[in-house]
Amino acid sequence: MANKNKKEDKADWAPGGGLLLGLGVGFFFLKVNVFAFVGSILAGLGLGLIVGGIIGKRK
Repeated sequence: MANKNKKEDKADWAPGGGLLLGLGVGFFFLKVNVFAFVGSILAGLGLGLIVGGIIGKRK
């Protein structure tokens, strides 16, 4: 862990940030439909994984 530089640390944080973003968006859909809430959480996680892969690929 001590060998990681700042770029790799940002790539590790991207899935968690996407998940929290999806959770925040999902709260707007919670009263409308529970499946939209779950879908927005999964979409946020997927977006975070994609962004983390893109950031991790850059060096």
